[in-house]
Amino acid sequence: MTNRPRALVAWSSGKDSAWTLQVLRQAGEVEVVGLLTTFNEVFDRVAMHAVRRGLVEAQARAAGLPLINVPLPWPCSNAAYEEAMGRALAEVRTQLTITHVAFGDLFLEDVRQYRESRMQGTGLTPLFPLWGRPTRTLAYEMVGAGLKARITCIDPKRLSPSYAGRLFDGILLDELPDEVDPCGERGEFHTFACAGPMFAHSIPVSLGEVVTRDGFVFADLLPGTDGDGTGGR
Repeated sequence: MTNRPRALVAWSSGKDSAWTLQVLRQAGEVEVVGLLTTFNEVFDRVAMHAVRRGLVEAQARAAGLPLINVPLPWPCSNAAYEEAMGRALAEVRTQLTITHVAFGDLFLEDVRQYRESRMQGTGLTPLFPLWGRPTRTLAYEMVGAGLKARITCIDPKRLSPSYAGRLFDGILLDELPDEVDPCGERGEFHTFACAGPMFAHSIPVSLGEVVTRDGFVFADLLPGTDGDGTGGR
């Protein structure tokens, strides 16, 4: 036990939430005691990233942290989302005696303001440990430190579907069009973190089917045997 404030990380399964965990642990100002993830009840996958629950559970085990599941209906209105999140945060605040929730947001002011407004009156303080970092520098910092991730979702209006399933690495960063944020902060792409210094071991995955649904391109990741999630294309 420590006297440090206790925090959850809002966990999307992607590189930014994984790096948020790493930065918080390195700084040591709060004690991270859990990962909070929203799952689509119908498909049993992470909302938007479309990552299977089993892979997120594997991430939590590798991070040595409990996974707090927030089930969301499908389709899910903003009101339903806010109700589910509010209920989950109220419960976990008591159960885990948390005082802070950390988010991996980088520069979108409206997103930050929304999160801050939702935290008001909850007794919880939002943290944004990656906020304002130049995203190209941050992306190469992640890769250089050993973070490995795969692209699971693409907005084809912003980025070619050919990137679906690819590794988030230096080669990809060098190839990204100039108009695409290197961290995908404007929704160009989403990722699944499969290895890195925030994990005690890697989460092996293999690339399954790539499909187009609801205007987005999704690469289905399956439990794999490639060691660090980097096998295949």
